[in-house]
Amino acid sequence: MAFFSKNPIEPVPDVETKVWACENEECTCWMRADYSLQETPKCPICKSKMAQEIRMLPELK
Repeated sequence: MAFFSKNPIEPVPDVETKVWACENEECTCWMRADYSLQETPKCPICKSKMAQEIRMLPELK
């Protein structure tokens, strides 16, 4: 079954977003800083330290 829409889908713009990224090179975990519950979180996967970065991510509304 296929779905067709007459309304074109608007592209979501990318914006500079603060994120926390795991410092462990073997771990790829990251999270948006706005959704972190701690001031300086630890990685939820490997429990390593996380560092703040800026990434271009789709805007969330």
